[in-house]
Amino acid sequence: MKGPALLLAGIVLFSLLDANSKLLSGQYGVGQVIFLRHAVLVPAFLLARALWPGFGGPLRTRRPGLHAVRVAAMLLSAASFFLAFRQLPLAVGYLVFFTAPLLTLALAALLLREPVPRRAWAWCGLGFAGVLLAIAPRLAGTEAAPLAGYLAVGIGTLAFAVTQTVNRRLRDEPGLAGVLLWPGLAGLALFGALAARDWVAPSAADWLRLGLNGVIAGGAVVLTAAAYRHADAARLGPYGFVALPVSVALDLAVWGLWPDPAMLAGGAVVVFACVMSERARQAGLARRAGAPLATPP
Repeated sequence: MKGPALLLAGIVLFSLLDANSKLLSGQYGVGQVIFLRHAVLVPAFLLARALWPGFGGPLRTRRPGLHAVRVAAMLLSAASFFLAFRQLPLAVGYLVFFTAPLLTLALAALLLREPVPRRAWAWCGLGFAGVLLAIAPRLAGTEAAPLAGYLAVGIGTLAFAVTQTVNRRLRDEPGLAGVLLWPGLAGLALFGALAARDWVAPSAADWLRLGLNGVIAGGAVVLTAAAYRHADAARLGPYGFVALPVSVALDLAVWGLWPDPAMLAGGAVVVFACVMSERARQAGLARRAGAPLATPP
């Protein structure tokens, strides 16, 4: 159970990161918050590498182009989710985000030419229908979040799916350098310019919260990476949906927001569709390989 336990810890940290960023977004811009996140992450990574030589894996790569795509997708995803959670409840944003496995499946089929069974495509369609079921009342209601919030979380989810697709191509290059150091250096350069333009002097308490973002983000990435060293993606996949009840709990505890019936129904549909889509994909792979399908956890 070490892999699932590490993943669950990482999911909780990612949820706390988004909640803390949402609280900060009312006063500070996207450039300042994400710049300071990387301003903590990068020195921490370099310090760890100095204390433990070789920490994070090799710095060189044979495929710099793919790394550049991953860095761009990671930074776009971070900025998009920050802007989305400024306007959306955490649970709504996470519900849209849970379509990322479906988008990754589509990108893998289109870009990596991975075979996808028809049943998996059908489950993908059901998953997106679940998202529509959840957000339709909000779009039609008088208190609906701005469309810009849904657009931002959609862009962030697509960028995350691109990141996961590139990770598949780079799975023979393990290590944290590619997901911590290079995005961190690029983030310092890009978001540093935005931070300088829109800088707001933080209070002492906010300095602590802004710096805490970097600590939480680094811990979440390390825990998630460690989880996948102890268990495969098929085993860990279903545990990712724990983020939905965690985000609902944070919405309720911090902002006093209760999930509405449409949100609960849509969330159930999305989770079910994602799990069944992955099972259909695994079944297809097993049939092609002539191997029996593993019993799900």
